Amino acid sequence: MIALVVAALAGGVSVFAFAPFGAFPIALASLAVLVWLVARSPGGPRRGFALGFSWGIGAFLAGVSWLYVALNRYGGVPMPISAALIVLFCAYLALFPAAATALFVRLRQGGPFPQAALFAGAWVLAEWLRGWLFTGFPWLAVGYSQTPPSPLAGFLPVIGVFGVGGLVAFAAALVALTPWRVRAPALVGTAALMVVLGIGAGLGRIAWTSPEGEPLRVALVQTNIEQGLKWEPGRLAEWLEVNARLAREHAAELVVLPETTLPLVREQLPRGYLDEIADESALAGRDVVLGVFARDGAGHIYNAAISLGESAPQYYAKQHLVPFGEYSPPFFGWFYRLADIPMSDQTRGPRSQPPMALRGQRIAVNICYEDLFGRELIRSLPEATLMLNLSNLAWYGRSLAQPQHLQIARVRAIETGRPMLRSTNTGMTAVIEPDGRVAGVLPQFERGALELDVRGYQGLTPYARWGDLVAWALAVLALVTGTLPPRLRGRNTPGTERAAAQAPGRP
Repeated sequence: MIALVVAALAGGVSVFAFAPFGAFPIALASLAVLVWLVARSPGGPRRGFALGFSWGIGAFLAGVSWLYVALNRYGGVPMPISAALIVLFCAYLALFPAAATALFVRLRQGGPFPQAALFAGAWVLAEWLRGWLFTGFPWLAVGYSQTPPSPLAGFLPVIGVFGVGGLVAFAAALVALTPWRVRAPALVGTAALMVVLGIGAGLGRIAWTSPEGEPLRVALVQTNIEQGLKWEPGRLAEWLEVNARLAREHAAELVVLPETTLPLVREQLPRGYLDEIADESALAGRDVVLGVFARDGAGHIYNAAISLGESAPQYYAKQHLVPFGEYSPPFFGWFYRLADIPMSDQTRGPRSQPPMALRGQRIAVNICYEDLFGRELIRSLPEATLMLNLSNLAWYGRSLAQPQHLQIARVRAIETGRPMLRSTNTGMTAVIEPDGRVAGVLPQFERGALELDVRGYQGLTPYARWGDLVAWALAVLALVTGTLPPRLRGRNTPGTERAAAQAPGRP
């Protein structure tokens, strides 16, 4: 029982590795505690599953419990039901680290190095599966904690966030399993850790992409319209006036307003409203991108972004929708009898949509939750020179959601080698450079605009070329390495046999 509590606490502490805290070594320490507990607990795969599940419950309750705000405060779901749904959701997410630890216990053999490789491979596959199954929820994947200044950030443009998570898992397992009082394995373990960190630091110095074209002056608008007021019919005229004013009062070449900044279907807007914004923008020599709902001829509703102004009008429809918030999964009609979520019956946009050609740049738009999925964002490359995210995280109030989402966007910028521009309703509106550096960010829950010069970029990172394939391949290789009989792995490193005999959990 004590081990389960310690595992849950270790998982809960892992939230401090992520933004806004940014203590990235805690991710390694948290997983090292988990591996240490698993290695020392008798009971086989079932016990490993229980420890991994406890770690996951702690991690996700601490890290994504802000979902409660959307359900209860803005969705109208009663407090006990909201709390129960969040616990159930976190329990579902905890199944993935539980599966990784159970597999590790079932297959582990040999010394610290092959066992660490096995744990890393199992962890990568579990996190990738969590980011894919039932459309995926990869929030708090361990690799997200390793943004700069972590030396492991250098691996992000090569093996992506799941691969970096695997490196953290490998290092954590090596720390937990190496008998540090025995000289030979201690030296081997130290050398392995230093090599990984050194390679990461070296890769971080490589500029995988290069600037293209002239600097572009952008104004990224943060409207700061409170979610509880956004859908009130009596305030609609006020919000339309606010958006029109914010679209026209900036002298930038490109002005961006956030996701669903106009809380209506496009055809319901007052006659001439968008035409006036388009005409004023064209006369001023600028383009405006803003979020609005759109409806096609068949009545399907899309969460969309449109461009107005000097360039030809262009359009993007969100492809990766949020379950429950934007569409109903099968058999969950009962949820909508409890919740009151506007525009929750949406349709996915086409899988392949060209970047917007604006002001000499080719801008790949993604909306809110879509930037969690690096494998989907790289579809726009190498054509796109800039990445643009429109978000509305007002649903989650003052919580960890905003800084965590900004950190996710930093990872996407590094993976793609492109600047990521973010225009949000309540935060965090920012410009992120291709190396993950935040060039500018607005304070949360304040109305304003971030005006900066940005450059488009060309070229491809290894991750942009291969996506998650490299991380998958390394995970499979690690699993094979960790499960091969010792005679097939070749001659043991000096001291490894003794280390294996003294490894945690071994007789």
